[in-house]
Amino acid sequence: MENISQCQICGESEFSEFLKCTDHFLTKENFTIVKCNYCGFTFINPRPEPAALQRYYDSPEYISHSGTNKGIINSLYNKVRNYTHNKKIKIVSEYSKGKTILDIGCGSGELLNLFNKHNWETLGVEPNSNARNFANAQYGIEVLDEHQINEIPSSSKDVITMWHVLEHVAGLNERMAEVKRILKDNGVVLIAVPNRISFDATYYGEFWAAYDVPRHLYHFTPDSIKKLFEKHGFSLIKTLPMKFDSYYVSMLSEKYKTGKNKLLKALHIGLRSNLKARKNKNSYSSLIYIIKNS
Repeated sequence: MENISQCQICGESEFSEFLKCTDHFLTKENFTIVKCNYCGFTFINPRPEPAALQRYYDSPEYISHSGTNKGIINSLYNKVRNYTHNKKIKIVSEYSKGKTILDIGCGSGELLNLFNKHNWETLGVEPNSNARNFANAQYGIEVLDEHQINEIPSSSKDVITMWHVLEHVAGLNERMAEVKRILKDNGVVLIAVPNRISFDATYYGEFWAAYDVPRHLYHFTPDSIKKLFEKHGFSLIKTLPMKFDSYYVSMLSEKYKTGKNKLLKALHIGLRSNLKARKNKNSYSSLIYIIKNS
């Protein structure tokens, strides 16, 4: 296990225990989430060594790599994903002045395939070899392994996206520095991450599926991620909600908590979460942050 001695946002080294969580998805191992005493950032500590993290993804049920429709939750996820992909294209097109895009953590390539159909120049980065090979064979998309990100030319992309990816990246500051390097001066970055101060996060506590330890190494709030952006010379343009996430996360959370697929209960909690977030736009279950070079 790797012990983290410094907060990756503020650099301080005093932490308090925030929550103990179980890997409900795969291994049933227990992990501790700590909170920085200075800036409030929360993250797993200790965590698996980077080389050991891959085994926590090695399951045919890991949906972003397989696209499986097995089970009601995965089936609903894929139906919603098809809808949200089109929404993502619309959002990206609204904020970008050009049509070159890098999608970091592109999974099996469905989103980049849609961008191709809209005449974008696409490039993906994906650490999982099965997903990477599928994207190339199925859609003809160029997808690099994660260690090849430093080979991408500087100032070469109009848009860089990370859809529920940043929370997985071991080298958080190194990744943000690479994004800064690759982005054009007038480019934009769209980053979507779960929001640990949402109602569904509070309601489910240790069973909240978006904690997803140890695959999710970090657990952001709007305040903590804004500090990360500013640290690397980015300015926040806008924050947008991902309203479907509260329902999907609640379905998984109910299953983790009760061992059953309580669809109606999960939909109720997801709805309550979205309704409460209408009073505070920064409290949706997941948020998209649109940022640019300062």
